[in-house]
Amino acid sequence: MKSLSRVGTWVIPLSYAVVAVIVGLGFPRIETRVFQGLTSTITIPAAMAIYSSIASGMLALSGVVFSLAFVMIQFSATAYSPRLVLWISRDPFMWHAVGVFTATFLYALAALSWVDRNESGKVPFISSWLVLGLLLASVAMFIGLIQRIGLLQINRMLNFTGDQGRNVIEAVYPRLDSPAGAFAPEEFRTLPLTQTLTHNAGPQAIQALDTVALVRLAKTSGGVIEMLAAVGDTVVDLTPILHVYGALQPIDERALTDAIELGDQRTFKQDPKYAIRLLVDIAIKALSPAINDPTTAVQALNQIEDLLLRLGRRNLEIGELRDSEGKLRLVVPYPTWDDYLRLAFDEIRYCGARSVQVMRRMKALVNDLISRLPGIRYEALRHWEERLQTTIARSFEDVEEKQEASVEDRQGLGVPHRRSANV
Repeated sequence: MKSLSRVGTWVIPLSYAVVAVIVGLGFPRIETRVFQGLTSTITIPAAMAIYSSIASGMLALSGVVFSLAFVMIQFSATAYSPRLVLWISRDPFMWHAVGVFTATFLYALAALSWVDRNESGKVPFISSWLVLGLLLASVAMFIGLIQRIGLLQINRMLNFTGDQGRNVIEAVYPRLDSPAGAFAPEEFRTLPLTQTLTHNAGPQAIQALDTVALVRLAKTSGGVIEMLAAVGDTVVDLTPILHVYGALQPIDERALTDAIELGDQRTFKQDPKYAIRLLVDIAIKALSPAINDPTTAVQALNQIEDLLLRLGRRNLEIGELRDSEGKLRLVVPYPTWDDYLRLAFDEIRYCGARSVQVMRRMKALVNDLISRLPGIRYEALRHWEERLQTTIARSFEDVEEKQEASVEDRQGLGVPHRRSANV
């Protein structure tokens, strides 16, 4: 199967280092030949002291800054979710900063070797300014890194995760009023099974599907492809990935595998559930007895509510894909509205059952969804409204506590919407 075509993050600082060495060894040589009369007014001892300070200082700064960054990332992985913090640690800005620091260190050393070269008594002019320019770039990168480390604050982490979910919802799902095909499984299940694609490797997550390529392959073969695994699923050795029904000729397995992107972990690319999954992870970790931070869970529910509002206004029935002639060619499993609600509510409801703050926020969340979403979403939301009330009745023995937990409150313990008499 094809993995995401992502260049390893280690290549970024390595590229900076290679370029710095090449330029550091070649450019001063060109400069001394082409611009013989262009020399810096800096004295040789001063130039040597400046270059040496920059080289040694950059090496020390790199170690201190990135030791601090990775300690904070490790802390955040423990406090929030290791799956979420992995996205932060792969931030290209961080690795470009490493590259700039490394380039400054290496070029300063290379430039140092050209000071008073062959006892010329000269300091190359352009090279000296280039060293200072790299130093200023390193300072700018340092400031940017401090801002990036601020992203590890809980509000920013939640906003980052919510933004990823909002982007993928916008990209994957059409609006609710868009035309939807009539899903008819009998169209292909009555056809003979002609081909099965099986995963033959270690555990990997399905990160994305090239549906255009799969539809084209199905049309060329005259058959219908049914995906057996959804985006976000982890497949192990000998797991069936897809079936082909009614094909007049076999489809090249290499072409099929090229249309399926696999990797070591789930991504946001085509997986709206992943953003909700991470938000739920943060919430239930905050509700664990070791942390006991219901306010963080309430903040996670704010993001979850926004994602559910967007999903509720989208057409989720997109698993049936047809060719230009209107013939069914590809069937892909996508989460239903019930699947999203179960993911968003069930674990937080269970872990936060004894928290008045969480129950009040969830009551407000469900009723806000009911008041804002189309009628086709009501039945499932009414079901979760009843489940929340059942959880409250079971978790609180005191009648007054039940009444307090049954209040709708968007802050959890803030400004109540109204009190429920049904306990």
